[in-house]
Amino acid sequence: MAVFTPVSDQEAAAFVAPLKLGKLISLRGIPSGVENTNYFLTTHAGEFVLTLFERLNEKELSFYLRLMRHLALKGVPVPEPRPDDGGGIVFELNGKPACVVTKLEGRHCLEPGPHHCRQVGEMLARMHGAGRDFDLEQINLRGFDWWFRAADQVLPFLDGERREVLLDELRFQQALAGDGAYRTLPRGPVHGDLFRDNVLFIGGDAAAGTIGEDKLSGFFDFYFAGTDVLIYDLAVCLNDWCTDHESGAPRPAMTTAFVEGYERMGTLTSQERHYLPAVLRAAALRFWLSRLMDLHFPRESALLQTHDPERFYRVLCHHRRASAS
Repeated sequence: MAVFTPVSDQEAAAFVAPLKLGKLISLRGIPSGVENTNYFLTTHAGEFVLTLFERLNEKELSFYLRLMRHLALKGVPVPEPRPDDGGGIVFELNGKPACVVTKLEGRHCLEPGPHHCRQVGEMLARMHGAGRDFDLEQINLRGFDWWFRAADQVLPFLDGERREVLLDELRFQQALAGDGAYRTLPRGPVHGDLFRDNVLFIGGDAAAGTIGEDKLSGFFDFYFAGTDVLIYDLAVCLNDWCTDHESGAPRPAMTTAFVEGYERMGTLTSQERHYLPAVLRAAALRFWLSRLMDLHFPRESALLQTHDPERFYRVLCHHRRASAS
């Protein structure tokens, strides 16, 4: 999230009026992230998130927002799009597609422990289960085809070692995509970007005997969602939640907790376990490339935070070494 398109209080007030949310009380830009313009929006009806989409088209938005509504109606704690009287959920504001969704309670946990990872694994399995009967499909827009386009753009900026790693990894992933057994892995809607800053927790509940232990309160930012192998979501999470950010190496206790949590609510097939190391490499490649793109082809933003590509280069190199051993 970030702020690329400014919105005044007057513009926001006029925008929310047809949504029956009451009068606007406050509007505050959200600085985290790199893709869309986001504001916290408070009205007499409560707190919401206003998003203006900088790159997405109506077809893509229909997938994301309908998926969020589908999951919310199934009891998965995700932001729910607010419709107008005609049932519409995608509108226009300052020349950009826009929507309003419910705001989840809680805070990020940027230094998680095993109990956080276990809960994320459990909720991810719940999400995958709830998505089984979702009736729309959309290719992962930051998947295989995008990697090659992005690689062409960033290769001139890389030194010899990184160029070699990138080209070799693309060859590996191309072979994986053509593997017949890989193509039979369970597929469905994936979040695709379930980093620490896209999950919220609230404090422990004394009545439930969980004093001092955070409780997961929701997933958000589904605007990289798509249809893919389900273990891609696990790979994204394991690379972020369960990896040492300095060295790129997995943290075994965190990894074990996450996988145990996932398998409490779902199952991993033997084939999924077999291909997970290769998909861990794919997820590391995806975020190395996207961060390289953000670094070398930045966009103007009032509140843009960029991220270091080297973090996921280290993760990718660790997975490559593990595969070779």
